[in-house]
Amino acid sequence: VQLQASGGGLVQAGGSLRLSCAASGRTSSTYAMGWFRQAPGKEREFVASISRWEGTYYVDSVKGRFTISRDSAKNTMYLQMNSLKPEDTAVYYCAADPRSSQNLRTKVPDYWGQGTQVTVSS
Repeated sequence: VQLQASGGGLVQAGGSLRLSCAASGRTSSTYAMGWFRQAPGKEREFVASISRWEGTYYVDSVKGRFTISRDSAKNTMYLQMNSLKPEDTAVYYCAADPRSSQNLRTKVPDYWGQGTQVTVSS
């Protein structure tokens, strides 16, 4: 499975961005998919996940601002980010796991995409 993330950029606080993650290879609509981020000097953290069986899940800091979605026909996952804050600045990574959304959130997902930089200016 190959994952290609895109859509990052520079935006002012309060603005919006939409990240995309295109999956190819031996992928399946049953895979859990999600987003992680890593800010400079910090550990990578889980942001959001989506799966057919477990629905969507968000870290508390993005609830109400970010929306994760998926287009199975296009094998693409999205992260709509609204009301962005400077603390959202990070490299965002997409990930996929054939087991479960819980496994993706709590363990190391099997598949990772390259990161896309999101910078929010104050």
